[in-house]
Amino acid sequence: MATKVQKQQVVDEISVLLESNTSVYMANYQGMSVAEINRLRGDFRKQGMQFKVYKNTLIKRALEQKGGFESAFEHLAEPTAYVFVNEERLAAPAKVLKNFLKDNKRPAFKGAVIEGSFYGPDQLDALAELKTKNDIIGDIMGLLMSPMSNIIGALQSQGSTIVGAVKTIAEKGK
Repeated sequence: MATKVQKQQVVDEISVLLESNTSVYMANYQGMSVAEINRLRGDFRKQGMQFKVYKNTLIKRALEQKGGFESAFEHLAEPTAYVFVNEERLAAPAKVLKNFLKDNKRPAFKGAVIEGSFYGPDQLDALAELKTKNDIIGDIMGLLMSPMSNIIGALQSQGSTIVGAVKTIAEKGK
């Protein structure tokens, strides 16, 4: 049995993970063989993530200290493994799990808490499709730059005269 000091060290380890990550994925690994768990850990490791197992009571204590993860508390039962991620990699754990589940029945995805909101087991596909913050910014920049590109193209055509540019823009608007 772990001593109070050992338990506090685990809570501190989880707290460090929570400080550098905004989200946590949870999966029930019950019924998996050691070989399957090791293969899944390897898949996560290849993507730069850790598939970690903690006692539910210790992770709950760390989540309570951090705050913002209350929606996960009711799901802290049964053997659960955790993957902590930051906002840049929100979809990565879902992609690894989804890929692993193509050939395996377990682990059972329990859910994810992303910036305080809980996403249940039925939302694994949607989570796998999430874009990163940089992807979204890039999409917005592309949308904002599109009208500018049209104007520049119009100015370069028709001999680059203002009359020609206005005529080209008017024709594109029809």
